[in-house]
Amino acid sequence: MPIQQETPVMSVVVPFEAGMPVGRHEVPKRWHAVDRSAHHPHIVAVVGDDGTEWTAAALVTARPQAAYLKIVDAVGDVRVVVAAVVDHARRQGLAQVKWEGWTVSPEDAAAAGFTALRPPLGQGVEQGEETAGPTTGYVLWLGDGTPAPPPYYGQTTHFTCGAVTALVAQTHAGQVSREALDRRAELSFWRGATNFPACEPVGLGVAVRRAWPSSSVTVHLDTDRPVLLGHLPEHEQEWRAILQRTSRTEAEQTGVPVDPDRLPMTAIRAAVERREHVLLLISLDAMLGFDVPHWVLCHGAVPGALVIDDPWANTATGDTWLDAHLLPVPDTALDMMSTHAPDSFRGAVTIASARAPHPCCDCS
Repeated sequence: MPIQQETPVMSVVVPFEAGMPVGRHEVPKRWHAVDRSAHHPHIVAVVGDDGTEWTAAALVTARPQAAYLKIVDAVGDVRVVVAAVVDHARRQGLAQVKWEGWTVSPEDAAAAGFTALRPPLGQGVEQGEETAGPTTGYVLWLGDGTPAPPPYYGQTTHFTCGAVTALVAQTHAGQVSREALDRRAELSFWRGATNFPACEPVGLGVAVRRAWPSSSVTVHLDTDRPVLLGHLPEHEQEWRAILQRTSRTEAEQTGVPVDPDRLPMTAIRAAVERREHVLLLISLDAMLGFDVPHWVLCHGAVPGALVIDDPWANTATGDTWLDAHLLPVPDTALDMMSTHAPDSFRGAVTIASARAPHPCCDCS
């Protein structure tokens, strides 16, 4: 249980700017090492009895359009200022607070009510540990529902997001072991699903069915035109369009239905509440400033938000695996992110993995 404050404390919230002093406290260099301006960096500080001096301060950030706050670090009376951050998040009606584990001990995090997250699989494959993020991290859910976390695995290329979301979904469902989720698996699966270099919805769904025949797979794509090709010159679009038509033929041959209706947020929420997984094609523009199509995994739901895992973290802005893992996004924001031009289409793949019967049941 979180430590309860014996007496109310006075706290302030101010924008954070690179190089700004934080009272008399010495802050880690990482606070100023990157430009965090895209993630609304701010200081939550506790004011001392004199009403002016800060006795503690925390650097807090978050991806835009998401329902959480992330504590990068805290200095001074950490216990008190973390409680102030949690109150700050509650006042905004957010679903979650995360805490990067640069300096906090597991004992202090647990005393504040936070739960330890398992470190990412394959961390540091292409990035050094410092740039990839902290090796540990913690989460505190602020409302009802605590989604069971899948393992976090960050894509190691710019184009394997679809492969990673499929593999993480199946690892979460018990179809793939954690030990088997590595770069070899990532690239091997991508090779069977790619439309060069991206994975389009129908091809991704077919690849999932071929890899795990016992899983029930449905593709949701509310356009019959080729997708994800508009940025390419016409001669490049032509042969990729042929591959997408081939994917539709393969879907028919392998028994993968292609639903031509738009998959609404209510259906995604219902699917994850049934412990199904939804691979959803979004744009990263609202969260990270890149208007590019990108696959994320929807795997949980809390009041007001769907919980996703994003295989990409933009370390240049202080974005780490803590931001991308167990990320609550309001339904309305996710609805906007997953509507793609020019046809305002939505692409998704739902996976319902077969589960072994419970040993006390006769399900035959």
